[in-house]
Amino acid sequence: MAETGPRDAEKRPDPQTWTIGTLVRWATDDFRTRGIESPRLDAELIVGHALSLSRTQVIMHLDRPLEETELAALRALVKRRRAREPMAYLKGEREFYGRMFAVDKRVLVPRPDTEVLIDVALRRTADRALSCRTLDLCTGSGCVALTLAKERPTAHVFATDISEEALAVASDNRARLGAYRVAFATGDLFGAVPAEKTFDLIVSNPPYIPSADIEGLMPDVRDFEPRLALDGGDDGLDLIRRIVAESPKYLANDGILALELGAGEAPDVRELFLAQGFQDVEVAKDIARIERVVSGRRPAPR
Repeated sequence: MAETGPRDAEKRPDPQTWTIGTLVRWATDDFRTRGIESPRLDAELIVGHALSLSRTQVIMHLDRPLEETELAALRALVKRRRAREPMAYLKGEREFYGRMFAVDKRVLVPRPDTEVLIDVALRRTADRALSCRTLDLCTGSGCVALTLAKERPTAHVFATDISEEALAVASDNRARLGAYRVAFATGDLFGAVPAEKTFDLIVSNPPYIPSADIEGLMPDVRDFEPRLALDGGDDGLDLIRRIVAESPKYLANDGILALELGAGEAPDVRELFLAQGFQDVEVAKDIARIERVVSGRRPAPR
């Protein structure tokens, strides 16, 4: 790849002419022409990942020459990002709620929107923080279950997912974080939960994108993240309906159900909660002011 008009990321550059700075500038221009939203940031993160440098170190060492082995690693990463593979998959990890989680194509990339689900869950169960029995459905990478366990070290967390591949990633994250009070089970929503178990808190970030909207997603999501974790059926609410309908059987008295959902879905989901007898139903917004989480309390029987 030559800095003046490279045609292919596989072309071998002269290692004497390439520095961190020239590589960052070339990759930035290349990514920009391909419609990547944050070309400079992605270029710097790729260089930092390949060279084990922080972003600050990348910026401070732009004049540092690159060795041929380093260029080979960078060529491979640039090629993957050109194809719109998510940066989190390139790096093999993503930060969530202040902790790093391993991620790859077997799981969704954790997003800041889901941190709202954590905030709601912690706030609404603050009165039972020391012993909160928690269930996380559709756990994926385990970011929600493991975060709740780390925030509440004495709580017990049970998490399920229909994908054994996803649970392999979640188990790796459990070991990385040392969150051994989290148990994982494979199954379809409550199908993996022992019938006698009840919980003070049930949370989920289920698939909630309407099937017809999948093709319109950004290619980073559409072409790489698991379809099973995205597709919520015709109106996006297939799994949400099931969770709301089945959760009362697994919730303790005054237990809390909190669900993440897509833009525009909150009114319908709120009605589902009310129809199942949930009280104190609340809607929480994410940083973009989108109604992102609906939560409610299962009242104790009179």
